[in-house]
Amino acid sequence: MRIFLLLFVLFCSVWATRVSDVANIVGVRDNQIIGYSLVVGLKKTGDGTTSKFTLQSIANMLKAMNIDMNPVDIKSKNVAAVVVTAKFAPFARQGDAFDVTVSSIGDAKSLEGGTLLMTPLKGVDGKIYALAQGPVSIGGKNEKGAGAESHSTAGMVYGGGLVEREILQDMIHQENATLSLKSSNFNNAIAVQKVINSRYNAPVATAIDPRTISLKLPKNKTMVEFLAEVQNLDINYVQESKIVINERTGTIIAGVDIEVKPVVITQGDITVKILAQDTVAKPSGSVTMDKSLVIGLNENEVYTEKGTTTVANIARSLQKLGATPKEMISILQAMKSAGAIAVDLEVI
Repeated sequence: MRIFLLLFVLFCSVWATRVSDVANIVGVRDNQIIGYSLVVGLKKTGDGTTSKFTLQSIANMLKAMNIDMNPVDIKSKNVAAVVVTAKFAPFARQGDAFDVTVSSIGDAKSLEGGTLLMTPLKGVDGKIYALAQGPVSIGGKNEKGAGAESHSTAGMVYGGGLVEREILQDMIHQENATLSLKSSNFNNAIAVQKVINSRYNAPVATAIDPRTISLKLPKNKTMVEFLAEVQNLDINYVQESKIVINERTGTIIAGVDIEVKPVVITQGDITVKILAQDTVAKPSGSVTMDKSLVIGLNENEVYTEKGTTTVANIARSLQKLGATPKEMISILQAMKSAGAIAVDLEVI
């Protein structure tokens, strides 16, 4: 049985960062737009006859050009039906260009070399906000070993979108604005409130809840000037620790200072013992692998120096013992269930 012992210590994470890095301005955001169209010019890699909607779309397009065609008579494999998606940037103006994503919805094998026909892009309200058209780039070769054939049914049209309808936002006459923290935290909300009020020596900011800060425009400032200054202010940001686990790839992402409390966990032939003590007696003849990792004579015992009991240290120790990613993930999940790890554990 493989055993390793770890010691227990507490760390705290406080970082200096700008307000713009931790908070968004409510109302200043991207908007999603979507459309349906055809990609033409494919080299027999388009939709087959089983994609009835593609044949109907071709017939409708030809009819709009005064060519009456029955969908059942269309045999072309050079056309593919696609869904076009994009993000409509805040304050975008008429004529501004942007990138769009094109994705096949039929049985096309590849969109390589195709051209997207003019596509109206609509918002959730059903109104047309932009048009898209242009050559499709799939970003790689459609060859085995050289690119991603499985991804060739989706591509980009760079600069292919053009803004037709603007989303008007009248900031020049605004007297109030709202900041929304990217994650809820009482300390961070108060920190933002204090640094803004200190900057203007007036109660212009009020923390409404752990995520929302209401702003009032100070005198002799425009809203644009005010928000630009607020976003550049530095605060002492309390970072909330989290462990993110990707079960499919075995990837574990964790801060180096996430503590683990005393616990004993057994997973297969691995036993993890975390002891709350200042020193651990090391076996004579042990080998130091790095500053915090020592492997015993039988290579089944792992010890750590004082003050190194963290998730990062556990992951490194398990890796030295040859634990599989699945075993490492199971151990961390068991520690979380046992209460040894206090931070949130997110499995993706």
